[in-house]
Amino acid sequence: MDPATALRRIAFILERQNAATPRVKAFRRAAEMVDALVPADLVALHAAGHLTTLEGIGESTARVIADALDGRQPEYLAKVEAEAMPFALSPQGAALLASLRGDLHVHSDWSDGGSPIEEMAHTARDLGHDYMALTDHSPRLTVANGLSQERLCRQLELVEKLNRDLAPFRILTGIEVDINEDGSLDQHPDVLARLDVVVASVHSKLRMDKDAMTRRMVMAVANPRMDILGHCTGRMRAGARKDRPESEFDAEIVFAACARFDKAVEINCRPERNDPPRRLITLALEFECRFSIDSDAHAPGQMAWLEYGCERGRPLGVTVGMVVNTLPAPGLLAWTASHEADQ
Repeated sequence: MDPATALRRIAFILERQNAATPRVKAFRRAAEMVDALVPADLVALHAAGHLTTLEGIGESTARVIADALDGRQPEYLAKVEAEAMPFALSPQGAALLASLRGDLHVHSDWSDGGSPIEEMAHTARDLGHDYMALTDHSPRLTVANGLSQERLCRQLELVEKLNRDLAPFRILTGIEVDINEDGSLDQHPDVLARLDVVVASVHSKLRMDKDAMTRRMVMAVANPRMDILGHCTGRMRAGARKDRPESEFDAEIVFAACARFDKAVEINCRPERNDPPRRLITLALEFECRFSIDSDAHAPGQMAWLEYGCERGRPLGVTVGMVVNTLPAPGLLAWTASHEADQ
């Protein structure tokens, strides 16, 4: 294992465990520094005991580099591997996970993610995915550096270039667009029409009146440029916002609209969200809704969280045929394109 690979592997495990961001970034920055050096120079610095003179290399990351250069498994890597909490995936959950062809809700450093698009795509590919939908935030969510129309168009150009290099793996163009209070979507319709996948989520006024929230969500679901209803209750069960309760809305009406307009209900895999709750997944099943099992990853290691959603959905009756991201890319894109064609 080369030093950069070891450093990135540590970061991946820490991200999967939802470790503190500064700790994770230390290892990713160190990997970038190693990549920027001529290998012979790195070896010379190690031989002289001067690894920590490099910018961004501290004692812990220097020891990882030294162990890798000396042909040993880095001790720090062995430690985090041993400490990583195993996740008990049932045979049914494992079968559903194996059927997923991609992840339809992923963020990059273009909005509030921590890694470049290319690194997120490489991770998705290494996890065995055929595709990944890049869904950075829309402009209204300024706290998350949401993409203006101009920035999103520039991102589309970059994705086109990356796809030429990554083929046959494919980055699907997309967005996590805010659902405004009136149910409209927070991006120009012509730009949304250019995207492969549109996830629509409520991020503001989460405590609004139940009837108003129901109308807001149904208006979004009925929009022909929307494909997936993201983390529908908005609840948070861990972290700084762990006491945030579910938004109130008439789930029967919202899920009936999802079924009517053939939109997917997202099973969001972030451990602090676990959204929707199991009772709402069961209700969505009664309305014969489609589902999308998504990581909502903001860092490469978080893309491994798909197993959480599979394990929550499968015992309740969510099967492979109900989940849109079990489709190969052409089938998935035919489904998203049908929403505009049906209007």
